[in-house]
Amino acid sequence: MVNPRQVRDFARASGRLAKTDRLDAQVLAHFGYALRPAPRPLPDEQAQALAALVGRRRQIVAMRTAEENRLGVTRVVLVRTRIQAHLEWLESDLRELDDDLRQRLRASPLWREQDELLRSVPGIGPILSLTLLAELPELGRLSHGQIAALVGVAPLNRDSGTLRGRRAVWGGRQAVRTVLYMGTLRATRCNPPIRAFYERLLAAGKAKKVALVACMHKLLTILNAMVKYQVHWQAQAA
Repeated sequence: MVNPRQVRDFARASGRLAKTDRLDAQVLAHFGYALRPAPRPLPDEQAQALAALVGRRRQIVAMRTAEENRLGVTRVVLVRTRIQAHLEWLESDLRELDDDLRQRLRASPLWREQDELLRSVPGIGPILSLTLLAELPELGRLSHGQIAALVGVAPLNRDSGTLRGRRAVWGGRQAVRTVLYMGTLRATRCNPPIRAFYERLLAAGKAKKVALVACMHKLLTILNAMVKYQVHWQAQAA
């Protein structure tokens, strides 16, 4: 129902610094009583399996990157041979995992329909689409502000008294945000509205990273509306 970090911060704010199973239970009960978080339905078994496979794919890609970096700085032949063998195994496992994900996607009419809808947007590839389906089931069910905050692309103000700080994004679902970043980067090149928005921000003097985060927010808002109303990109653009 809630991010564990929120409960931990609540515990600290309540003066509970120690951590045991019994104290955790008391803090959870106190948090629930004080803030009344809205319950969310637990994903079904198929959705949990899809999320687990997408998470595992992310782990394999991270391991592959780490091994490639090690291979670049290793000069000992015996070690290089082992790293290369491990890289071959990771590539094979990644191919099998991608096949499994594609089969699961095709086997579900609902997922297949949502995947086609999301991928109708220029810049949205299969990995971003799968990540949104598996790790952002709230897409299309929340307002644009809520979904942006959930992912962590909503600008948060840091103003207090006479101090006025820069707006910054913080928190949210890092795994979704990371893949959305790559999709948005591609969209700034091949998606006309996103590219125009990005270039307009740069022309106004915004830093490239700031402009890109704003484009992430805009792209997520578009995707949220498309899923909510079940409208494909072509129909929306028309």
